Amino acid sequence: MANTLLMPKATAVWLVDNTALSFDQIAQFCGLHPLEVKAIADGESAQGIKGMDPIITGQLSRDEIKKGEEDRNHRLHLSEPKVRVPESKRKAPRYTPLSKRQDRPNAILWLVRNHPELKDAQISRLVGTTKSTIEQIRERKHWNASNLVPMDPVTLGLCSQIDLDLEVNRASKGREPVAPVGDTLLPAALTERLQPEQPKPRGEDDELDADAVFAKLSALKGKSEDEEG
Repeated sequence: MANTLLMPKATAVWLVDNTALSFDQIAQFCGLHPLEVKAIADGESAQGIKGMDPIITGQLSRDEIKKGEEDRNHRLHLSEPKVRVPESKRKAPRYTPLSKRQDRPNAILWLVRNHPELKDAQISRLVGTTKSTIEQIRERKHWNASNLVPMDPVTLGLCSQIDLDLEVNRASKGREPVAPVGDTLLPAALTERLQPEQPKPRGEDDELDADAVFAKLSALKGKSEDEEG
């Protein structure tokens, strides 16, 4: 990227006030019209604008200014910046190879079934698809819905396990944990406090064992007959 002058009008104000450069040289360096520079010198333009020293900002050297003052035909050159700021790059949408695009509907179906907490935007980031396609598969309106088979997108190579875990964790934040279904084991903290069940004493209202009672009576009767004989 070509270097550009910062605050050209403020720089022109400073050059007019502090150098013997011509209007044409200042106009060329600052990207202005010579008449604009003349209006600045006459006080008709840029009123209230504080001049900015291009030497302090590292955009122009003293030697370059001296060359211009000695030679009216010399064109001023912007100094090379000491620090280059890299251009910000937009994150491009996830690219999916042609050979794997046919697997995307199966991956979407897998995500919809196994991770219903994921939003459409998250699924789109993971497998590189559109919101309309996700809705069609979710509502079983996809043109190939009858032939789709849920398949793990990580296994298909459409996303990494790290990316999938990250999106699932994001979607799970703030959600209440799902209550377990069916019989579950008691926590250890509860089982440790449980006491073995003690046999309770027989009460008057407890039901007697009839066979045991008759067996006892028969034994007593037999014993009394032996003693009489």
